[in-house]
Order: sequence, then structure tokens, then C-alpha cells
Amino acid sequence: MNIYDIRTPEELLRDNTYPGRGIVIGKTPDGKKAMIAYFIMGRSENSRNRIFVEKDGEVFTEPFDADKVQDPSLIIYAAVRSFENHLVVTNGNQTDTVVEGLRQGRTFTEALTTRTFEPDGPNFTPRISGVLTFEDGDFTYQMSILKSADALGTACNRYTYHYAPLKGLGHFLHTYVCDGNPIPTFQGEPERMAICDDIDEMTDRLWKALNENNKISLYVRYVDLASGSAESRLVNKNR
Repeated sequence: MNIYDIRTPEELLRDNTYPGRGIVIGKTPDGKKAMIAYFIMGRSENSRNRIFVEKDGEVFTEPFDADKVQDPSLIIYAAVRSFENHLVVTNGNQTDTVVEGLRQGRTFTEALTTRTFEPDGPNFTPRISGVLTFEDGDFTYQMSILKSADALGTACNRYTYHYAPLKGLGHFLHTYVCDGNPIPTFQGEPERMAICDDIDEMTDRLWKALNENNKISLYVRYVDLASGSAESRLVNKNR
């Protein structure tokens, strides 16, 4: 496979029972819109007991059944927030870390130096994050993964990727390679995913490609680069 090949959502997801949590950022083929997608999956009852809720343009994870919550620390957080001309999406409470860092004049990368992978050994789930910066009718974006340097969680390795958006191309970063015990951490650069012009088509294809047993929620947002207006789609398995 050529390193510049762009694969479909189905090719990247349909045969993977557990990529974990995933972020996609890119530009539509017509070049008119920026897009983000964020999904969560779960294997345990605690992880599966979640839904996405959108409030005033921000997205939160919330328990579906509050009586069944065992440990909220790693599963309840703000996943999508905005600050000035930045749109932030992450798989944990580092969303707040990034937004507060931007507010203090720090960069995306600088803000994340204060965080590490999640303390859930032996998996040591990576923290994955993305930020879009809108300016002059276009945008740039960065993606980050913070992951354990070894199987013992001894140290944290930090990787940041900077992108100029290309029409029809998205980058896909997820927490795990696939299912396992312990679950193997994502490796390499974010994967190249084809983006659709139509938000409903993109949402439908992502949701259907995720493993039926393990998928929980999906959020997709398209931002018009000319007007700044946004539209979103939210899908919860638990309704």
C-alpha cells in the first residue's frame, strides 16, 4: 500500500472489533467545510453505560443509567469544546486542559505536556486529542497522542502531528490497534481516511462500520469555512 493512499471508513473500521475511542479531522472533497468526528466504544458495563449529549455547541459524555456508574473519572468528560477560533476534541478531560492552555496563551502541544496517558494499567489507554484553528477562510489542524513508553507505564511518550488540510482527506487517530488483553496501543501516524461532502453520509458510514457489539456513541460536526456556521449529528446506541 502506498503511504499516500486514502482508505474509506469501512476499510479502516469494519474488520476491527475494538479500535477504542477515535478522532477524525479533515476537509470535505469540495473544500468548503472542515469536519471532525469522535466515537467511543466499550467492553465493560461501566464503559458501555454512556451517551453523548450536546449542549450549546459543546459535547459531553454522560451516564446512560446513573445508578450503574462504577468509576466516572475516565468516562465522563467534555469531549468537544471551542475557544476563540479553535475547536478542540479529545478522548478525556484533557479537553479542558487544552482549552485552559489556549486561554493562557500556550500552544496545543505545550498544554498537553502537563498530561500523560490514562492510569488504567495494564492497558494505559493513550490520550488522543485534536485542535482545529480557523483563520482567513480556511483552517489548519493538529493531532496528539500521549502513550506509555513501556508495558509498565514507566514514562510517557508524546507525539504531535501538524496538518495543512487537503480536499477529501481526513486523519484518523484511535486509542488501540485492535482488541486484546492488554489492549495494544495505537502505533504509527494517524491513518488517512476519505471524507464525504455530505454529513449524513459520513455519519452513517462511520456508525455502520463500527463493531455492533462494542460501539457506543458517535459525534460528527461540519463547519462551513465561508460562514463559520456548523451542523452536527449525534448517534447514541443507548437511547
